[in-house]
Amino acid sequence: MARSKKWICVAAALTALAIPAGWGQAGSTSHSILGGAAVEFEYPEQVTIPAGKATEVALHFRVAQGLHINSHTPRDQYLIPTAFSIPDGAGVQLADATYPQGKDFTLPASPTDKLSVYTDEFVIQAKIVAPAGNHLVQAKLHFQACNNAMCMPPKTIPVAIDVIGK
Repeated sequence: MARSKKWICVAAALTALAIPAGWGQAGSTSHSILGGAAVEFEYPEQVTIPAGKATEVALHFRVAQGLHINSHTPRDQYLIPTAFSIPDGAGVQLADATYPQGKDFTLPASPTDKLSVYTDEFVIQAKIVAPAGNHLVQAKLHFQACNNAMCMPPKTIPVAIDVIGK
C-alpha cells in the first residue's frame, strides 16, 4: 500500500476518535459531521413477494450532502465496506445482494489516490426469500461516512421493511 494511503487511513482513524461521544453507537441519533443523518433508508417500506421464491427488491438509500461512504468493494483493505444484512431468525433470508459500482473519489490531501465511494443516492438490489405471511424485518446497513477532512466511526442503521410473502 502506498505511504499516502496508509497516512489517510491512520488520519481517518485518529479523527474518528475526536468525534463527540455517542456518535456511531447503537441507539444514538448518530448525526453526521454536518448535523443530519449520514445515510438514510428511503424506500420501500413494504414489499409483496412470491412466498418461498428468491425475489429481487431494490433498496434505496441517500447519503447526506457533503459526505461519502466507502463502496461495498473499497480499494484498500483498511477501509470499511458498505454492507447490507438481514439477521438470522428474521423470518426472511437474504439470498444475495448486488451493490452498485462505487464512484471514483479523490481527497484534496491525496489527489493521486482514488477511493471507491457512494454519494448522493444509491440502490442495493437485495434478493430475499420469505415464507407465506407478513414479516416485519429489521435489516441493517453497515457503513462509515466521511467528509473531505475526517471520518465518523462506523455505523449500522436499521432498514425496516414489511415483507409480505404470498
